[in-house]
Amino acid sequence: MTILENISLKNYNTFGIDVNAKRFITINSVDDLQQLLSEEKDLFLISGGSNMLLTKDIEKLVTHINIKGISIENEDDNFIEVTANAGENWHEFVLWSVENNYGGLENLSLIPGNIGTCPIQNIGAYGVEVKDTITKVIALEIETSELHTFSNQECNFDYRNSIFKNEVKDQFIIISVSFKLSKKNHTFHTSYGAIETELASKNIKNPTLKEISDAVIAIRKSKLPDPKKLGNSGSFFKNPVISVALFEKLIVEFPTIPSYKISETELKIPAGWLIEQAGFKGKRFGNCGVHEKQALVLVNYGNASGEEIVELAQKIQETILNTFGISLEIEVNVVT
Repeated sequence: MTILENISLKNYNTFGIDVNAKRFITINSVDDLQQLLSEEKDLFLISGGSNMLLTKDIEKLVTHINIKGISIENEDDNFIEVTANAGENWHEFVLWSVENNYGGLENLSLIPGNIGTCPIQNIGAYGVEVKDTITKVIALEIETSELHTFSNQECNFDYRNSIFKNEVKDQFIIISVSFKLSKKNHTFHTSYGAIETELASKNIKNPTLKEISDAVIAIRKSKLPDPKKLGNSGSFFKNPVISVALFEKLIVEFPTIPSYKISETELKIPAGWLIEQAGFKGKRFGNCGVHEKQALVLVNYGNASGEEIVELAQKIQETILNTFGISLEIEVNVVT
């Protein structure tokens, strides 16, 4: 293990924010991580860098978790349990599962980031959340360097949320995630409108896993910018959940407002629709802006600082609150 000094993190975060790491180390094994923790525990963890917004230079030891490997744990005629280590690329893992005809992750194609961060915010897209397939998460406790196994239930998964964002935040480093995937009689989630439309455009009535994955990839590419070309962190805000009472007031003034029923008393409103209605879609503010095709995505046009993007986010939040009476919660982890 070699600790490097004064390393730019521009290539280690998908927003492409150019901040400096005073010290930087790459970890390739659990043994290396345990050795490091025996010497130093105050670490700044980074993996795929897909769900963070850096706003300043990092004084802590920046620790790049790069533990690789995919293994099969259990298997029968119908299901297979696969474990992927934290440093594996999420999209590449999804493609691997599809190529092997393992079902359950195809709707989550092309989501940026690595395996290690997928359970933290319970990533999801097109009617599927990663919690639907996770069987366990193995994580290293920073204080003791001991490995702990969290069952699906113990992860306390919720919408873009988990125990790793709350009760045990900053106490564990995720080492691996295990998934239960179908081998046959797959359950397809194609009722999401965009997927139905994409499949219909290709006259596909009985899709395969690959055809669903391809449809999701095509949809995401048509709406979302490639972080390698235009810095971003995907969806910047969570879709807000509001009361039926508030929705009934809003629909009088905004009759086209879309909603998705959560319960008898709550509805989910697309944050992108709110931001677009407020006039932000496609607008540029200095070095950053709101993407022209998806208002939920804030982008770095090349030289934006983290502070500039935070200021834009706050401006959007204030406008949405004043216009709709709805508070938008930031989904991205803002490092201040």
